[in-house]
Amino acid sequence: MPLGPPSSAVHLQNATPGFVSTPGRTPTSVTVHPVALFSILDHYLRRTDAQERVIGTLLGTRSDTGEIDVRSSFAVLHSETAEQVAVDMEYHHTMYELHHKVNPKEVIVGWYSTGSNLNTYSALIQNFYTQETAPHQAIHLAVDTGVVEGEQAGVRAYVSSPVGVSPKPENAVFVPIPCELLFKETERSGLDLLASASSTLSSSHPSTDLDILERALRSVSDMLDRVLTYVRSVLAGEVKGDPAVGRYLMDTLGSSAEDLEKGGFNASLQDTLMVSYLANLVRSQAEISSRLALTSAAAS
Repeated sequence: MPLGPPSSAVHLQNATPGFVSTPGRTPTSVTVHPVALFSILDHYLRRTDAQERVIGTLLGTRSDTGEIDVRSSFAVLHSETAEQVAVDMEYHHTMYELHHKVNPKEVIVGWYSTGSNLNTYSALIQNFYTQETAPHQAIHLAVDTGVVEGEQAGVRAYVSSPVGVSPKPENAVFVPIPCELLFKETERSGLDLLASASSTLSSSHPSTDLDILERALRSVSDMLDRVLTYVRSVLAGEVKGDPAVGRYLMDTLGSSAEDLEKGGFNASLQDTLMVSYLANLVRSQAEISSRLALTSAAAS
């Protein structure tokens, strides 16, 4: 789902020694996982009173089509004053090496900062991460926490691009690119727990497997009720049928009906019962063996 409204920002990027031009494919979109987003927000909550914003490194993967998948992030120590900005590069490299040992598939894809303001220091940091991600382009993720009055919470992604007849490092534009939040099915229970905790004053507890199954069955039942209501309305002539919806329902429910007719459900149920029976049998044998061993030890 979109994380923020479309926006644009133009910024002049200062030249620094060792600037590397990135001929790699330009990122076309950014997908942010909840783990990375929560890590950024946690970093923002732990900031000092003197810090107006925090920065960090984004880790993830790249696709051949230019899609960036941001899976995790880590904080980077830095300080900003009216005169200068300092970034602990050694700390950044150490943290990346440690993370790379655990997740070798994740590489540096860019950096993040809290707040929506792009200033001169943002250009300097962007230049540093451009060298870290070469020959690919680095992305910048601007996370607006919404604590400042008049600003809307959201996340925006940018890439820097040179402008002019003869492109130079000091002439660049920050171009916004699409940014979305994506979560896996395994993360749904955790997100639902956080959502329920934020909407109620009472304490929330992790859902059991039976609770998750019950909610899933209720959700499926509600969707089936909506489908039945729509089909009956179309058959009664109250609503004009949509051919696309009809084809989708045929493709979705047709295969399920064929499996039921062929006995696929019964076969699957028998397999599940067989596995459960074998598991109970092994458990019983292990219990008998342990009791025989105790009896033998006591007799001797």
